[in-house]
Amino acid sequence: MYDVIVIGAGPTGATAAKALADSGLKVLIVERMKLPRYKSCSGVLIKKSMDLVQQYFGKAVPASAMCTPNDNHGMILTDDNGKAYTFEQEGLNVWRSSFDNWLTEKAVEAGAELRGCTSAISCEQSAEHIELRLHFDRTYTEKARYVIDCEGVTSVIKRKVLGTTPEFITTFQTFNEGKIDLDLHYFYAYLQPELSEYDAWFNVKDEMLVLGVAVKETNKMLRYYDNFIRYMTENHGLAITKTMKRERWLMPRICSDCKLDYGMGRLFFAGEVSGFLNPMGEGISAGMESGHSVALSVIEHFNVPASVLDDYKKRTEMLKVYMQRQWHFVSGMSETFGEMRAAL
Repeated sequence: MYDVIVIGAGPTGATAAKALADSGLKVLIVERMKLPRYKSCSGVLIKKSMDLVQQYFGKAVPASAMCTPNDNHGMILTDDNGKAYTFEQEGLNVWRSSFDNWLTEKAVEAGAELRGCTSAISCEQSAEHIELRLHFDRTYTEKARYVIDCEGVTSVIKRKVLGTTPEFITTFQTFNEGKIDLDLHYFYAYLQPELSEYDAWFNVKDEMLVLGVAVKETNKMLRYYDNFIRYMTENHGLAITKTMKRERWLMPRICSDCKLDYGMGRLFFAGEVSGFLNPMGEGISAGMESGHSVALSVIEHFNVPASVLDDYKKRTEMLKVYMQRQWHFVSGMSETFGEMRAAL
């Protein structure tokens, strides 16, 4: 019997697991992907994420997790009329596989047990515990007092428990050799509707030019990507000599009311699976903060599950307000997010 099983070894799950293990609870982390886990992501840590790492893990992000240019100077956001706005902010450029693995190592050092290549299939709650069905080379069951699902938008557990299918945004990006006439220390986001159905972006990782688009309908993905490449070529001197890698990913589509799913009984959701995600797909800070919050709620109210849920909601109230404020701000720059402006 574990005290808590954490599903997912990303920043959300690692943060929750470390806090739980630090308190002396018996914790198991299960991760369906091979470790170190890879995630398609800009890998830019904003100042808030850097501060949370220091606060929750007691150390700064190590150089081994970074890629060049190490330092990020902020974001340059272009609205749907083509006007650019620069938001200066200290940040770091990391590879998510290395960063996530470092966080997970810290959770293991604190006492958490880790199992990679292990999928969570289903769960069944009783008054005293949860039985979680897992699969590695066979299907088996583990019991825990609580389960915290941090698996992200494709969570199997959430779909089965709530009986709902989330709305997805599909991201497509390429890693390229070449050149461009932009300051490589910034992350660039473009909100023009002719370039994507959500946003398009550019940044650099270890001298590779990363260009991507996000769409609601996957059959339009390559058309938008071609439009974006053409735009960057004409406006910023993009010249690609070789495409090294192409990749697709999914992220949740945040609806106008920013609805959050906190969990029920002894099962809780944190990070993207709960609905915590900031504009431009910035989910690291929201994931870490929500993961830490639910862990503290479990620790403080371990013997009263109903109190865990109430406490978790209270601890994340300001995080929810922060997220809503960010979405409202972006909605004022692009009609793509106009429904957010009306709702928030």
